[in-house]
Amino acid sequence: MELLIRSMKSQAEDIVSLELVSPSGEPLPAFSAGAHIDLVLGNGLTRSYSLVNDQSERDRYVIAVNKDPSSRGGSRYVHETLRARQSIEVSAPRNHFPLVEDAPQVVFIAGGIGVTPLLCMIRRLDALGRPWKLFYSARSRRKCAYLTELLDLDRDRGNVRFHFVDECDGRLPDMGTLVAPVPGDAHLYCCGPSPMLNAFERATAARPAENVHVEYFSAQQEAVVSGGFTVVLARSRREVRVEPGNSILDALLGDGVDVGHACKEGVCGACQTKVLDGVPDHRDSYLTSREKNAGDTIMLCCSGSVSDTLVLDL
Repeated sequence: MELLIRSMKSQAEDIVSLELVSPSGEPLPAFSAGAHIDLVLGNGLTRSYSLVNDQSERDRYVIAVNKDPSSRGGSRYVHETLRARQSIEVSAPRNHFPLVEDAPQVVFIAGGIGVTPLLCMIRRLDALGRPWKLFYSARSRRKCAYLTELLDLDRDRGNVRFHFVDECDGRLPDMGTLVAPVPGDAHLYCCGPSPMLNAFERATAARPAENVHVEYFSAQQEAVVSGGFTVVLARSRREVRVEPGNSILDALLGDGVDVGHACKEGVCGACQTKVLDGVPDHRDSYLTSREKNAGDTIMLCCSGSVSDTLVLDL
């Protein structure tokens, strides 16, 4: 879709929100809490950003982007180049971080800009009258996105706890201490920087897997580029050899196969493809352990093949 940037607002130091609307005013595709969209940026990059606004809204999408000092070009482009009233190409929403709406209790743990999908979920639970709690860690109050809005949503209910690292002698939150008192039937959601997510996964390892939900912003493993196998495209009846140094996506694009893709890191799900035969070598941070064990889908940008031939539904 070609959408219009209706407004850009500062939400915290180095964090800006974008409000995207249809130029014609027509309703946008519906989304559910936890969904994200891809922005096709003018510098050749495509980046995924979580939707922040209420899922009942069909007139706009709202995202927030942190200007990462180690940016590979995505967040820097958003902050330095995009402006209100510009047009931008945007994908339809996708959701691999869905909210369990009927959970007896939901506990959210956010780190920095990772609060964005969780804020959308909080709005949804409030609309449903369901219980929730949020623990939100930021480097400082200045860098705490949506601070005022979260305080308004909390309305003195005591559901929100903040942890500002610069006010805690530089100490990061202790994930084990946070998770330990949470009831066993509660659903826990965590989104933030990789060290926080790794600590969260360790702290929740003994809990039922279906009650633990994580969303990564960056790759957790190196992509498979060892090559040495053949990809068979079942629908087009073509074979493409994946040579050393290439990913499956690289090989397909190099052979003229038009494959949807975005992040190229295995976190956004844009290149997810059904596997009809063969054994994938999963390296993504998108699929669940159960989905990886099933072996019937693969992220082409980062995963490889254990078998000599991998048959794809392409």
